[in-house]
Amino acid sequence: MKALTAEARRLEAIINTATDGIITIDKKGVIETINPSAARLFAYQPEQVMGKKINILMPSPYHAEHDDYMNNYHRTGKAKIIGKGREVEGLRSDGTVFPFRLAVSEMTIDGQRMYTGVVHDLSDIKAAEQRIMELNRALEEKVVQRTEDLANAVDQLLGTNQLLKQEIEEKQAVENQLREQEQELQQALRKEKELNALKSRFVSMASHEFRTPLSTILSSTELVEMYHKEEQQPKRLRHIDRIKAAVSNLNNILNDFLSLSRLEEGKLDVQLEELELVAFLSEMEDEINLLLKDGQQLMFPSQKEKWVITTDPKILRNILLNLLSNASKYSEKGQTIYLDVEKDETAVTFVIKDEGMGIPKEDQKHLFTRFFRAHNVENIKGTGLGLHIVQQYLDLLKGKIEFTSEMSKGSVFRITLPI
Repeated sequence: MKALTAEARRLEAIINTATDGIITIDKKGVIETINPSAARLFAYQPEQVMGKKINILMPSPYHAEHDDYMNNYHRTGKAKIIGKGREVEGLRSDGTVFPFRLAVSEMTIDGQRMYTGVVHDLSDIKAAEQRIMELNRALEEKVVQRTEDLANAVDQLLGTNQLLKQEIEEKQAVENQLREQEQELQQALRKEKELNALKSRFVSMASHEFRTPLSTILSSTELVEMYHKEEQQPKRLRHIDRIKAAVSNLNNILNDFLSLSRLEEGKLDVQLEELELVAFLSEMEDEINLLLKDGQQLMFPSQKEKWVITTDPKILRNILLNLLSNASKYSEKGQTIYLDVEKDETAVTFVIKDEGMGIPKEDQKHLFTRFFRAHNVENIKGTGLGLHIVQQYLDLLKGKIEFTSEMSKGSVFRITLPI
């Protein structure tokens, strides 16, 4: 008996010092015991609730439904919450409602059915969740402000080049593109770092790419004004050519921005049609040759079969021009560039190979990231958008791109499209 009494005292001490609330009721729902934690949680003294129905601790509509639930369980044996845990609401003595997690178990003592409920207060957790929602709203407001700051920076940058009509049209497209990129940052605080990095890369790249041709145009224009004599005509023509080249460079930059904007906004529709490859490549040959440096040579496919595929000719043309332009840009004068075509029953593969400077191994994993340029091409003009746009085009055509590259030996790009 002494051992049993000690056991009972230990059990009572455990229940009375438990941090979670513990309540026992009989089969009619009458409260038999309630530990101090549960009494404090519901703002009652234990004697105020003992002997009363458990639904005194329940807000509507659970207050009225509890007896029906108990009767139904005793009649059918089908439990909804017994043996399970779930989140419910409790009613304090002052009428306030609070959330808690309830776990109910059934037991039989001296032939009498009883139920034990373990109550864990969720008020702090819910309050923390509310604070997180408030933090998210603050983050969204901050991202919106950052969006406006970045858009203003773009406005100032593009405002320096009023000479080009296309720049005005591109302005809104660039702003929309940047806003689309920044919306992704609203999902989590970590995206803010990505926004800052993106802004820094864009401003640095665009400032450099716009400043150089604009400086060329300004200086050449000033020099042309100085050459009045007829014998100075060759000098005038040379500086006019420099102006044309600088304007063409600016046009290419703006076209990259416009293409990326259309792709990421989903405004580019795919127009599929049957295409005969040999004729298609022949039509492109003159255009491609204009991209080459002095002494460079383009080796076209040797096969003469009339291979027919179904694709979008404009998109395919842009993909090939971009890759062949890169092959020429990053190769020395006099080097050879190769274009080959492979075909099987399900796909056609275009292979573009050059003997140029190659891509550093550590940069290859970032190659299709927008605004990214390998560290060995920083002195060569470019926006860092070309391969990213190619990847977007291939996604539209359900194609894929692979490459291998070795420093000082060149690169090989393989474009595979379903036929």
